[in-house]
Amino acid sequence: MARRSALVKVILLGDGGVGKSSLMNRYVTNKFDSHLFHTIGVEFLNKELEVDGQQVTLQIWDTAGQERFRSLRTPFYRGSDCCLLTFSLDDGQSFRNLANWKKEFTYYADIKDPDNFPFVLLGNKVDVPERQVTGEDVQKWCRENGGCPYFETSAKDATNVASAFEEAVRLNNVEQVDGCNYYLLLFSFCPVRSNGQSISAV
Repeated sequence: MARRSALVKVILLGDGGVGKSSLMNRYVTNKFDSHLFHTIGVEFLNKELEVDGQQVTLQIWDTAGQERFRSLRTPFYRGSDCCLLTFSLDDGQSFRNLANWKKEFTYYADIKDPDNFPFVLLGNKVDVPERQVTGEDVQKWCRENGGCPYFETSAKDATNVASAFEEAVRLNNVEQVDGCNYYLLLFSFCPVRSNGQSISAV
């Protein structure tokens, strides 16, 4: 008899235009469409995968980043197992807005202990040369927000896309060590994943 897959629900949050839909489509279909329309409300796709020997159905929810769609997206936050906070490396404002996205998610998903909820930070469009967000800025943000894992991704060329989503799955199978999330302990000496290069944690 086939093993039943575990269902893991992850949600992509961030400003409009940072590439959330493109990341989801790249991961699930391995395709990139530079003319993809902005999401209206929410969309989701499923992907079957095996992570560390466990069969998983990953349910990925993509949300509209524009303020006018808030009432459409927020009801879908509840029941999320992980939140992928996404910004664009060539858009400093999208990075500065991360705190608002985290606050919105925490409130509407009714997260009682945000410090121990699995967040993953994605700096998308690493393929774009005009960078507005530095590695130091990101490391500071991560330190101030529980040491969440950080990936620099590109939906265009697939850099770190699979690794980021697989990390979201792993964070839901992490044992607690002395009351702390193991990944939070590990992060302070782990390199950030960045286009095949390492950025040392500060």
